[in-house]
Amino acid sequence: MECNCTENRRFPELDPDLIKYAGTEGSLITVLQRAQELYGWLPADLLAYIAQRLGVKPAKVMGVVTFYTQFRTKPVGKHLILLCQGTACHVNGSADIEQSVREYLKAEEGEITENGLFTYNNVACLGCCSLSPVMMIGDKTYGNLTKDKATKILKEIEKEEQREAGK
Repeated sequence: MECNCTENRRFPELDPDLIKYAGTEGSLITVLQRAQELYGWLPADLLAYIAQRLGVKPAKVMGVVTFYTQFRTKPVGKHLILLCQGTACHVNGSADIEQSVREYLKAEEGEITENGLFTYNNVACLGCCSLSPVMMIGDKTYGNLTKDKATKILKEIEKEEQREAGK
């Protein structure tokens, strides 16, 4: 994660958090979460900037980012879909849900849809086994999914986006 671009690129929206947590042991995850909240993902130059400002080795920053699945090192669509592939969801048809989502979005896992609205990722478990199969979009959980129900949810989100764009 060698990057000389930190001299030229600044991330002023994150600076208050970097100042607040500089020298505070165990604050790296908090800063990374805030950075991802602000920028949507964590590009290499941002990670180098965080390491520099917190006085942490770049390898430690990258180690944390690559260890925790919550962190993204690639851009995602406006709506990130997390499809649970845990045991309960798998037994209850999560593979069919993924196929339906993939076909509807015309995108593979991790890709941004052509309209920029969606990215879907499979996750090991969302902790909602009683609702299986389940997916999360943003902070909303959708359970007891069928292929048709999953597609209907995505269509509703697209319609809402079109309404918002028309305002």
